Amino acid sequence: MDEVIIKPSDAINKMRRAGQLLAQVFTELDKQVKPGITTMAINNWIESYIREELNARPASLGQYDYPYSLNASPNLVVCHGFPTDKPLKEGDILNLDITLEKDGYIADSSKMYTLGEVTPLAQKLVDETYAALWHGIKAVKPGNTLGDIGYAIARHAREHGFSVVRDFCGHGIGQQMHEAPQVLHFGAPGKGLTLREGMTFTIEPMINQGSPKTRTLKDGWTVVTRDKRLSAQWEHTVLVTADGVEVLTLRPEEQAP
Repeated sequence: MDEVIIKPSDAINKMRRAGQLLAQVFTELDKQVKPGITTMAINNWIESYIREELNARPASLGQYDYPYSLNASPNLVVCHGFPTDKPLKEGDILNLDITLEKDGYIADSSKMYTLGEVTPLAQKLVDETYAALWHGIKAVKPGNTLGDIGYAIARHAREHGFSVVRDFCGHGIGQQMHEAPQVLHFGAPGKGLTLREGMTFTIEPMINQGSPKTRTLKDGWTVVTRDKRLSAQWEHTVLVTADGVEVLTLRPEEQAP
C-alpha cells in the first residue's frame, strides 16, 4: 500500500478552502432537489456552478474516465450512479456525491435527500446512516485506529437492523482523489492503522436495508443492492487534528463533534 501522506499546514488550509466551497455547493443544491427534476439536470447545474461561480473544478469529471461531475444514487443504487434524464418522484431517496478541486486539493462529500414524503423505513435508513457516519467521525483522533472508526459505524448500523456494504470504502484524499489509506466501514477496536495528526481522508458509509451484497450494472459504474432493497450513504472529508477531528466539508446546518 502507498504511504499515508501527512499534510502540512499550507496543504490543510487549501483542503479546508476546498471543503468550504463544496459545502457551499450543497447549500445551493438544497434549493434544486425536488420531485420532477432529473439527476442529469442536477449534474449540469453542479458543473456550471463549480466552474463559473466558485472558479473551481468538478474533480469527478474525467477521473478514471468517469463522464459526469456527479454521482447520483437513488433508492436501490448504492454508489457511483450515472445521472439520467428520468425525473425524480415523490418518495424517492437520493444520494448526491460531489468532488471539488481548488488550488490543487480535493474535497469529497455526499448527502442524502428525501423527496416529499418517504416511507418510515426509508426515513429510518437515511437517518441512521447519517448517525453512523457521525459515530465514525467521533472516533477520529490521534492514537485511535481505522478499526475504531469502522467498528463504531458497523455497530450502529447493526443495532438498527441494517447492514454495511463491504465492497466499497472511504479513502485518503489530498492532491489525489484517492490516496492511502483505505477506510473500511467495519472493523475491530484497536486494529488497523493508527491515526496521526495531519491525516486527511473520507468517511462514507453505505448502509443497506437488507443484504450488504451488491452488483455492478452493465455501464461498469452503477452499483445496486443485489436484493433490490434500499441503500443510503453520507460522506465527509475529515482531518485528524492534534486533539481530535475537523470535518473539512461541514455544512452550515451541521454541528461539529
